[in-house]
Amino acid sequence: MDELLAIVLVAGSLAAILGLLAWLAARVRRRGIGDNVMGPFEEIWHPAAHRFRAEIKVHEERMVPLPSAGDPKRRGSGRVAGPGESRSNSR
Repeated sequence: MDELLAIVLVAGSLAAILGLLAWLAARVRRRGIGDNVMGPFEEIWHPAAHRFRAEIKVHEERMVPLPSAGDPKRRGSGRVAGPGESRSNSR
């Protein structure tokens, strides 16, 4: 009887941990905050998605913000900075 109780406790603990991780993964995906929390796991089990997400992050960082409606017109507003350019020196 003690052996059966030990097996049930181990199986229950494992199920609880896996359930918690599944809940955390779903919550992180819904809120879009998964890069910091689930990033290492994604890199291990789905490396292509990790590389794709890294490329998107770099692309978003290279975007030059568009001017608002009341701003004076500037040359090159809204374009993507080139390989040697940063946000501050793109024209």
